[in-house]
Amino acid sequence: MKNYSSLKKLNSECVECTSCNLSETRKNVVVGKGNESAQVVIIGEGPGEQEDITGLPFVGRAGKMLDTALSSVDIDPLEDCYITNIVKCRPPNNRKPSAVESEACMPWLNEQINLLKPKIIILAGSTAVQSFLGIDEPISKIRGQWIEKDNIKYMPIFHPSYLLRNPSKNKGKPKWLTWQDLKKVKKAVSYTHLTLPTKA
Repeated sequence: MKNYSSLKKLNSECVECTSCNLSETRKNVVVGKGNESAQVVIIGEGPGEQEDITGLPFVGRAGKMLDTALSSVDIDPLEDCYITNIVKCRPPNNRKPSAVESEACMPWLNEQINLLKPKIIILAGSTAVQSFLGIDEPISKIRGQWIEKDNIKYMPIFHPSYLLRNPSKNKGKPKWLTWQDLKKVKKAVSYTHLTLPTKA
């Protein structure tokens, strides 16, 4: 993987990628969306049906859940974050990406991170944690705990699709726990003086 001078150049080549078999069934390559100057990057698992159609990450039901969760702690999903996934093409039937597919796509993600230079990365779901950090632990055990690596702070959280399957907002339930986790992110941004981009 060569070094790119901008996300625009990376995106233009990423959409032509044929490094794995997902390229044979996709409609669109879903590279990312959001503020390229944001200090917070969110990494999910992979595109679903709606994302494959639109070419944008987290636009389906899980995306709306993510937007709601972020907004609840005063983080704007588009202005304050850049959002992407481990794999850029939809796995058939929304299955979990294979190790081969994740590895084939990882150079694109690594280069995105190199260009974005975030201070905080939110890892949504166990696939993101396992693929990006190599930590093979249930998300229920590591969510809400800061992991620091290469001067970046990582916050694992439940994937929004899991929250859709567990709608209770009661204390101790996944939605409530995710709210607590995102409050830690908001606090860390403020505490470390990482000013979120100002809206125009």
